[in-house]
Amino acid sequence: MNTIPPLHRMHRVTRLPVTVATVALLLAGCASMAPPYEVPALPVSAFYANNAMQEGVSVAAIGWREYFTDRQLQAVIALALDNNRDLRTAVLRVEEARAIYGIQRSEQFPAIGAQAGLDRSRIPADLSPTGKSLVGSQYQVALGQASWEIDFWARVRNLKDAALENYLATDAARRAAAIGLVAQVANSYLSLRELDERLVLARRTIVSRAESLRIFTRRVEVGSTSRLNLTQVQTLLTQAQALGAQLEQLRAAQWHALTLLVGAPVDLHLVPEHLDEQYLPVELGAGLPSDLLIQRPDIVAAEHQLKATNANIGAARAAFFPRVTLTSSLGTASAELDGLFASGSLAWIFSPSISLPIFDGDRRRNNLSLTEARRDLAVANYEKTVQSAFRDVADALSARRWLTEQSTIVQTALAVQTERARLSQLRYDNGAAAFLDVLDAQRDLLAAEQQVVQIRRALLTSRVSLYAALGGGSMNFVSLTAGDTPNSTRGTNSQ
Repeated sequence: MNTIPPLHRMHRVTRLPVTVATVALLLAGCASMAPPYEVPALPVSAFYANNAMQEGVSVAAIGWREYFTDRQLQAVIALALDNNRDLRTAVLRVEEARAIYGIQRSEQFPAIGAQAGLDRSRIPADLSPTGKSLVGSQYQVALGQASWEIDFWARVRNLKDAALENYLATDAARRAAAIGLVAQVANSYLSLRELDERLVLARRTIVSRAESLRIFTRRVEVGSTSRLNLTQVQTLLTQAQALGAQLEQLRAAQWHALTLLVGAPVDLHLVPEHLDEQYLPVELGAGLPSDLLIQRPDIVAAEHQLKATNANIGAARAAFFPRVTLTSSLGTASAELDGLFASGSLAWIFSPSISLPIFDGDRRRNNLSLTEARRDLAVANYEKTVQSAFRDVADALSARRWLTEQSTIVQTALAVQTERARLSQLRYDNGAAAFLDVLDAQRDLLAAEQQVVQIRRALLTSRVSLYAALGGGSMNFVSLTAGDTPNSTRGTNSQ
């Protein structure tokens, strides 16, 4: 049975405001026991190799819509940002981390609740002081707080800070996932367009060689050329047909991969146009490696995780000191329901307590060692993330430099092979060379045409990689409206 506090405790009510004020002053003086946070030294060179490609637009000043200017590519990226399941999972993890932070933050404040109760009891006659059985009632209405820890050593505050840093790390990881998705979609789209152009070249070659086969078949019929030349023309045709079938299969597989990446049906027509810089007209400047610390979301996430482990050390250290908790309630109690709010029915409880484990089998010491080890692991992860980011940028810069040079070389080689094929055909027509020379020239010309397209796509891919390696631009997750979406991305048949 609940009982009303004795009257001789009622005089403590006058000292309650003083106690609350004292607690407030103590809370204001709480000092965190977490070690001072220091950003680890940059574990990479202060400059990229040869100070390469420093001029250009800063990635932080440009959004993905300004960098990827092709309207159809923009629509596909927007569709992926809306429907990709991996990105959706990353967003939900942010919501989860935010809820965990809210739960941990609430531990800093007392939980106050209202309660009302009725107690009825019967005392047997042999236990009653009157010798008769008694039935009694007690009614109570009160506002009270559950056990609330007064955070002298900032244990609760450090746990809240750790939860906040984990939440911020998860949000940065979401942004990293979005930038990675944009880059993957762009590269997949460019690969599809590369296969489109290669397929157009292969189909054109098939048509040309089919016509050559018709002409040589007629020449054999009239006896103006040998069957050996006819078989050589047939060889050229079958090689082109085999390449065409291979490219058709590769295009179908690439389209399926892009559809999975987007997370929604994407039907794209074959586009018979050159794959050039119209897809990525903006040149990016690499800046300095130190810029990656604020631009790369994966580095930002790693730093927040490091800060979280730092705060957890403070909480583990605070566990070695006494924990002070407070339980209190204020209300009214009476043996009769109509006397609950009558004069003199005030009831209150103020119950502070202090606890300090004396022996716990080194549990707290090992917990502190665990948090320190996790902090060291977070430092190593942060440094590795920085080093990986540095390599990503360096690789993208070197790829852009050397692929630009390769593009110039293969363009020259294509011009040479085109002239060689023309001269070989001219010499054969004049009887100055065997058809084998034409066969070799035509085969090399087709290979050169295919290589030019492949190098151009690789060059564009290097620029996409640089965009992602530098941390991407400002991310706008609002997709294109239905009116902005090109018709070619919806409701059309792939070819």
